[in-house]
Amino acid sequence: MKKRLFLRTALCAFAIAATGLHAPAIQAAEKPFKVGLIVPMTGAFASTGRQLHSAVQAYMKDHGDTVAGRKIQVILKDDNGVAANSRKLAQELIVNDDVDVIAGFGLTPITLAVAPIATQSKTPMVLMAAQTQANTEASPYMVRSSGTITQVTSGIAQWAVENDIKTAVTLVPDYAPGYESEEAFKKYFLAAGGKILEEIRVPMRNPDFAPFLQRVRDVKPDALFVMLPSGPGAALLKQYGQRGLADAGIRLIGHGAITDDDNLNQAGDAALGVITSDYYATSHDSEMNRKFIETYKSIDGTSRPNFFGVAGYDGMHLIYEALRKTDGKAEGMAFVDAMKNLSFESPRGPVTLDPESRDFIQNIYMRKVEKVGDEYQNVEFDVIERVNAAGETK
Repeated sequence: MKKRLFLRTALCAFAIAATGLHAPAIQAAEKPFKVGLIVPMTGAFASTGRQLHSAVQAYMKDHGDTVAGRKIQVILKDDNGVAANSRKLAQELIVNDDVDVIAGFGLTPITLAVAPIATQSKTPMVLMAAQTQANTEASPYMVRSSGTITQVTSGIAQWAVENDIKTAVTLVPDYAPGYESEEAFKKYFLAAGGKILEEIRVPMRNPDFAPFLQRVRDVKPDALFVMLPSGPGAALLKQYGQRGLADAGIRLIGHGAITDDDNLNQAGDAALGVITSDYYATSHDSEMNRKFIETYKSIDGTSRPNFFGVAGYDGMHLIYEALRKTDGKAEGMAFVDAMKNLSFESPRGPVTLDPESRDFIQNIYMRKVEKVGDEYQNVEFDVIERVNAAGETK
């Protein structure tokens, strides 16, 4: 088995070289297969880390911890949502722990910080969260089990123009994923004859939405399109209701993160009627999804799985299936190649790993927030089938 070493120089933080040494007496099948899971378990994005970690445990509970004769060992590392921490942890996992795969990665800056390490060490990297479309281009060893912002946004943009929404204001966070969602919405909305009245970008940290929502009310569009991470999304939902935009006839539509299933109950009645698109909702009607939710809640009884939860579950499925296809071997690009073209039924529905983008081709669901029993749910009412990473149907 090849070992990987980091050679630090004054010119760069690290370099990785294969020594070609072989473990003298231990066969591959006798060694555990190690997955280094790097996620934010503390800090502002801890809910993402909790979702991914719980879903990984749920998958192993459902499918066992041995594949192709190898025991699966997950090594959890908390990066606190800080890219410098993620980079350091990835180095330590590859060199000190000799992991076979690194996985997780809650944010785009973290993904881009770790990608060069995956490339230089030839370590497969399963991106389970960050959705900026270009992420997988950062390393040929990276595959993604969530979705892209463009892929998700394309659904709501197409729905809007087909449902008598002629004018819109866009509101997104002032960083790369926000810009990407804004551009995706404009691409489809404008092409179909829609008109953007104003483009609003809000600060990432602790934004006060009141002045922005007043601007929207003054402009009087048919709809407000929003893309925000789930935490700020819940805050916006409440202020949208308080500011009377719904009463003024301004519909709220958006990327699915604003009605994140993990936080939706906190938004309460303010979320009712909001239309979003995404690749997963907790309410997805399938036996596999009901089983997934049951197992997930047996591990984390304080929340319900969201789009990142199902991505963690499916990311482990990619790892397990690739290990079966390679007969227990995890040799860099051969392991990545074993994931390409994998098609399977997920709790979210049918998925196929596109060999070109290394992203899922998957269904994008239209959802409306409704109260079901004592809970608020994203209820699916339509579907765009087989959407690729670029937001195009295949």
